[in-house]
Amino acid sequence: MSRFLTLLIVTIFLGLSSALPIAAQSLFERLVMPGDLIEGHADLQKECDNCHTSFSKGAQVQLCLDCHKEVAKDITEKTGFHGLTTETQASECNHCHTDHKGRDAKVAAFDAETFSHETTDFKLNGSHQNVPCADCHKESKKYRDAPKNCIDCHKENEPHEGSLGKDCATCHRETDWTDTLEFDHSKTKFPLEKAHNDVKCNACHVGEVYVELPLTCIGCHRIQDVHENRFGEKCEKCHAPDKWTEVRFDHDKDTDFTLLGKHQKVDCSACHKVNVYQHDTVSSCIGCHQQDDVHEAKMGTDCKTCHSSDGWLENVAFDHDITSFPLIGLHVIVPCEECHSDSTFQSPKDCQSCHKDSDIHKGSLGPNCASCHNPNGWEFWMFNHNHQTEFPLVGKHDGVKCNACHKPSRNADSKIPTACVACHRDDDKHRGKFGTKCSICHSTSSFKGAKLR
Repeated sequence: MSRFLTLLIVTIFLGLSSALPIAAQSLFERLVMPGDLIEGHADLQKECDNCHTSFSKGAQVQLCLDCHKEVAKDITEKTGFHGLTTETQASECNHCHTDHKGRDAKVAAFDAETFSHETTDFKLNGSHQNVPCADCHKESKKYRDAPKNCIDCHKENEPHEGSLGKDCATCHRETDWTDTLEFDHSKTKFPLEKAHNDVKCNACHVGEVYVELPLTCIGCHRIQDVHENRFGEKCEKCHAPDKWTEVRFDHDKDTDFTLLGKHQKVDCSACHKVNVYQHDTVSSCIGCHQQDDVHEAKMGTDCKTCHSSDGWLENVAFDHDITSFPLIGLHVIVPCEECHSDSTFQSPKDCQSCHKDSDIHKGSLGPNCASCHNPNGWEFWMFNHNHQTEFPLVGKHDGVKCNACHKPSRNADSKIPTACVACHRDDDKHRGKFGTKCSICHSTSSFKGAKLR
């Protein structure tokens, strides 16, 4: 084209620009456009100001970032390839991404062979260095959309089936799956202590199950519970993590039954039959010692009333005064076996039962010796005929001996008559002609001096 023709075209465009500024600019831009945009930008080609600002070359970068928000975020947060590559901070977008080279052109020059993964968020370490790019970067997806978590790529190879979560790096190294890190169990809800440190992982984690496992002793040791759950499920009350056989149970502090005396040396199984230790185990003496009760329960069931835990025959203390037969007088010094012929210690309480052979009255005065006698001695007796009978002794009767009326031949249970004639029939000079009521004429002072009353 000649210089003249070129000048003519420019003059025409300038003239059009003066008359129709907007239309002329669009036409001019179309005429000077270097080529078609790539396929991804094709819908932006009709409006140049989508990517360009007139007479401001530096504004183009911001327009790029306005559309490519993910890249803008990477640069701002210094993540991803664009945020970690120093060149992007000092270069404009079109330095690497030139357009207007046709629909099929590649706007980014990328060589997988020379690309360094060090400028990404996922540095290739260990076995990852030998993995083909296509294994992680699928053809239909952007490079930035490649998975970054272990589980995203290795889900099919994961033998735990998701039971351990998604952070594989907690246990595994990138060199190889079998190259595992030493797991710190102290950071879990169940720190390993004492004997637990020596337990194989699969002893608790059967079938590679590592989540929602029981944290209680009984959860793992139920099959070893010789008590068959009779103690409940809090094994730690008695057992320590050292080993099952080391029991730290304190009977005095942990129960309501303090072990005293000989109880301290008794084997647990003597009271706790077949490993029965629960709270309803009997705690009364008779509960364990019923077969040892020589009294055959006739002394009641409260053994500690007389016996102590030092031994059945040690420091036996019995207070006879709390029984229905308190010991007073000479009864205090009488040996127990004098009244109690056997170990049941049962005996009658009436005087006659023990003192029948000592009764000089031969039963004529009845069995109630206490009416006259007291426990201080047989000779210390006192009987008040005036108050204790219906026949007061007055007059001459006051000096009469007991056996004068109370004949040995009389039946002890028979009632002695109180009529005068019953005793004085032989003294009746009237031979019964005046009847039997002597007291009509006579008094108890004397038979003489009778006076009709």
